[in-house]
Amino acid sequence: MSWFILIIAGCFEVVFAFCLGKAKETNGTEMYLWYVGFLAALAISMVLLVKATQTLPIGTAYAVWTGIGAAGTALIGILVFKEPTSFLRLFFLTTLIASVVGLKMVSS
Repeated sequence: MSWFILIIAGCFEVVFAFCLGKAKETNGTEMYLWYVGFLAALAISMVLLVKATQTLPIGTAYAVWTGIGAAGTALIGILVFKEPTSFLRLFFLTTLIASVVGLKMVSS
């Protein structure tokens, strides 16, 4: 169950990065609504991370959480925000995902 909670926490990290990107693209009230979404996603992500670290090693949990966030945010940047992509960027993104999966496989 802790691994599931950790994965959800990492997904909320992607959500708060997405909200920051959308806030950057908007003005006025809409921008502030995206910032509220950012704060809500940040709080949820942190609470779930804390819950996951009650039974998982902190080093592994934090590495997996940041890995999910980094990989997910990079994918959102490419797919939603039309950030540039290249072979090397995709290669290193793949190695990051493989590292997160590897940490899960070697941890209890």
